[in-house]
Amino acid sequence: MRIAFIVSKFPALSQTFILNQITGLIDRGHKVDVYAARPDNNPKMHADVIKYNLLNCTYYFLKLPSDKAERNREIRRLVAKYFYRKPKSLVKTWILSRREKSSFLTRLCIGFPFLDKRPYDIIHCHFGPNGILGILLKDLGVIKGKVVTTFHGYDMSSYIQKHGADVYKNLFLKGDLFLPVSERWENKLMELGCSRQKIIVHRMGIDTSKFRFSTHTPGKDGKVRLVTIARLIEKKGVQYAVQAVAEALRKYPNIEYHIAGDGPLKITLEGLIERLNIGDNVKLLGWKQQEEIVELMKNADILIAPSIVGEDGDEEGIPVVLMEALAQGIPVLSTQHSGIPELVQNGESGFLVSERNVDALAGKLEILIKHPEIRFQMGRAGREYVERYYNIDKLNDILVALYQRVILGTL
Repeated sequence: MRIAFIVSKFPALSQTFILNQITGLIDRGHKVDVYAARPDNNPKMHADVIKYNLLNCTYYFLKLPSDKAERNREIRRLVAKYFYRKPKSLVKTWILSRREKSSFLTRLCIGFPFLDKRPYDIIHCHFGPNGILGILLKDLGVIKGKVVTTFHGYDMSSYIQKHGADVYKNLFLKGDLFLPVSERWENKLMELGCSRQKIIVHRMGIDTSKFRFSTHTPGKDGKVRLVTIARLIEKKGVQYAVQAVAEALRKYPNIEYHIAGDGPLKITLEGLIERLNIGDNVKLLGWKQQEEIVELMKNADILIAPSIVGEDGDEEGIPVVLMEALAQGIPVLSTQHSGIPELVQNGESGFLVSERNVDALAGKLEILIKHPEIRFQMGRAGREYVERYYNIDKLNDILVALYQRVILGTL
């Protein structure tokens, strides 16, 4: 099959779930191209991007020069180059832009990377807004194929809150298949008016072979090592973890807490750590590559992921880092948030508490620190659950089968 992925950023350190699908499809003999608005602004990238030579099959939406004269020359050059190939697409772009009073240049910039490409069997759009884009490109005639959209988190929460409940109306009508990552989002899609027959829950997964299971026995130094791996944004709730660790440190001064990630709340978190006077125990590590994350979690005893609903309504899907932790036998301390309870079995592979509840986080953290035997039991249960339901190898086989069914019209 020929498959086009439409994403917002590529490569992106925080989106290994997309990378795992792409490499899995290539391993199965399929041709994959990636279309993105822009690359990530992080100079680090995962090793698989290099191993699979993915930058050679990645295309970015056109960015025009800021100078008006240069911009006009570039537009004329591109139109002259591509008009004979897809004149109808360019005319449609102009007509639709005039009719909807939208930017012709914006649509032109998005459509140009597709104009010299052969038709695709599948156009897989990650996140709802890219699904809208996929349908637009198909309507304009610049791309052909069945449109499949995966819904993750913000696209089912803050994006809808901002743009209204009808924002996906046209996508639901014209899209061919919708793959929410959780049952929660499956129900939300139906509430929004999407046909039940077009929806199949398809979870993101991990390569469990890359994550070695360990019983994580206590070290000779007596330290209990905690880790959080997340973008430093509101919905990750990292500040509540920092406060809970500060409470636990009063009884257990042997805690070592590492936070891997970066984002707009970094300065805020640095200030909080300083005010709580826990800088000797709590460290912000910045971004880490997947290989570095694996190494970091090898030494961890507990992963903390206190996700919350943001003030703008933003929610998680099911964070992949929780799967990675469970696969390595690390119990998870998280929240009753979005699809997380579909992965973390409360009391079996970790503990889940209500959002923004520092006392509850600290209480469960103390149980896990005090009782390493509970951590071991949860670690085994977590590994078994991830192998059964979140193994990317199995999930990619299912994804290929879904592609084939949607192409044949047998869903």
